[in-house]
Amino acid sequence: MNKWRAAAATFTFLIILNPCAASASSRAECNAVKSAILGHSVRYCALLPESFDTDKAKRFAVLYQLHGLSDNEQSLLNLGVWSMVDQLREKKQIGDFIVVTPAAGSTFYVNSRDGRVRYEDFFIKEFIPYIEHRYRGFGARARRGVGGISMGGYGALHYAFKYPQLFGAVSAHSAALIEDIPDGTMFGDVEALTPFGHPFDAAYWRSNAPFTLARKSAAALKYIKIYFDCGTNDDYDFEAGGQALHDELSKLGIAHEFHLYPGAHNLAYFAQHLPASLEFQSRALTHQ
Repeated sequence: MNKWRAAAATFTFLIILNPCAASASSRAECNAVKSAILGHSVRYCALLPESFDTDKAKRFAVLYQLHGLSDNEQSLLNLGVWSMVDQLREKKQIGDFIVVTPAAGSTFYVNSRDGRVRYEDFFIKEFIPYIEHRYRGFGARARRGVGGISMGGYGALHYAFKYPQLFGAVSAHSAALIEDIPDGTMFGDVEALTPFGHPFDAAYWRSNAPFTLARKSAAALKYIKIYFDCGTNDDYDFEAGGQALHDELSKLGIAHEFHLYPGAHNLAYFAQHLPASLEFQSRALTHQ
């Protein structure tokens, strides 16, 4: 992981030095939004299509792409998504939409059990309105999607299933899905799980889990387009959670797309399958 992060940092540095290296048409904008809820600013990066600058009257669908644990708002650059998006557009495989990634630390995109870090409230009440005002978003459910990888996949499913009135599509790769978790810690990393209490509160985990939220919002979820996949050799056995969510959604009669592909919980797997979810989101949000 350390070697990968070093390589990713080098890639990002080169992009900053030479913006045309990744794309001659789109651009990345990294900035920060002040949060009254969190009491500090939150960094984010946005990938903007060429038409954002050439057509000032145009409005855009927005995909909120959530990063994984130990990553940050530059995960889009780290994965080479900037170049990937342009290539997909050139091939007419996706339309014009904005992709935004906010920094989330190890929050799992939820409000912490102790109420001290209300990341979910920030994201729903402050971040979405800010982004869609600044970047000329439609401000409409049908033109708003959420996606993510690992911890971000968990967050994407959590948001879409809890707030189905806000999102038209959700996608997730190797989401941190565990159908039922006993008291204790996951991944052997207590600090990574402090959003769910310290000591870890299994009941709070379950109350926020996509499984639980799907059951509560089953009727509304029939109007959301859902995609998720996982590697068959996931390092954290998240393929079992993905299969369990697939089974639960099927039982509830909720249409969705689910895949198990060969691969582990790593950069190679994410990079290989991210184009599929970008195309899925494009079809849902831009009617491509």
